[in-house]
Amino acid sequence: MSVDPDRFTIARALLDHLGLTVADLTDTSSRAVPTVAEYLPRVVAASPGTRRSYRSYWNRMTANLGDRRLDMVAASEIEALMRQATAGARSRRNSRHGRHAGEHFIAAARAFYNRAIADGYIAAADSPAHRVRKPRRLPNTRRALTPQELEEINRAARSGGNDSVLDALLLRLHTETACRRGGALALRLVDLDTDHALIRLTEKGGTQRWQPITPMLATRLLEHAHARGAVAPTDKLLRYRNGQPASCRRYDLLWKRIGRQLPWVAAQGISTHWLRHTTLTWVERHFGYGVARAYAGHTDRRGPATTTYIKADLYAVATALAALTGQPHPLA
Repeated sequence: MSVDPDRFTIARALLDHLGLTVADLTDTSSRAVPTVAEYLPRVVAASPGTRRSYRSYWNRMTANLGDRRLDMVAASEIEALMRQATAGARSRRNSRHGRHAGEHFIAAARAFYNRAIADGYIAAADSPAHRVRKPRRLPNTRRALTPQELEEINRAARSGGNDSVLDALLLRLHTETACRRGGALALRLVDLDTDHALIRLTEKGGTQRWQPITPMLATRLLEHAHARGAVAPTDKLLRYRNGQPASCRRYDLLWKRIGRQLPWVAAQGISTHWLRHTTLTWVERHFGYGVARAYAGHTDRRGPATTTYIKADLYAVATALAALTGQPHPLA
């Protein structure tokens, strides 16, 4: 039986209008594929770790593609949104002309579609986000600060501002531990062991580790927390003068203030992560790669197989800290 070309054309046009394919009509076992807007709440609920970083990019996808089914979004549309994110990126001290915004958008889109793949709504090969090339990351401009530069930064933090005590404590904490901002802000009373001069850091991916600090810093942290209202074991350690837990906003204000006092800080876009870079560079130069890796809290297994055997324990990290600060440590 021959097919009438006109009827065939009308049928194809109707399927396109309804957003269906022939496979949708013949595969009775397939589930209804949700739209981007319908699926977003499920992605957000299942991604607590990346919610803060990716939420703005997911909202951009919803605003532009919200009424489209997950399997009806084209790779070219994802790439167009990436270009928009790059062009509209906010200019900051460490801005790279929007390149990071484009990279983060593709990472967010891939995280979104990874959930759809895991839920069986689309095949991995059909993900439009994974068919768009992520912008190549540019070489990092961070470097280790010199002792003189570090001293100037600390002196500027201690002079001026509405809470120089907290500011100086933050810089000391990051210089000793090389921790990330999230790890510092997550510290609670229960995470401080003054007897052994240790803090328990919770950082990327929910990883936890005990990190040595000097006994002097351990005492200062405990005094700071108690003086500002921390009582329960789960109360935050770093707090404002009004007793509220410190937030990321404090870091932004701190570096803006230091940048006004030290123009070279603002010009180079120096931030808290430079302190991590500084400490880990010193540890690697004096104690080797294995100790620096443990000091940084790196647990990934990427790289040569030799890294499996290059491990350092808590005592090696404490020894490096004692050498770095010139203060004895109970575990060194």
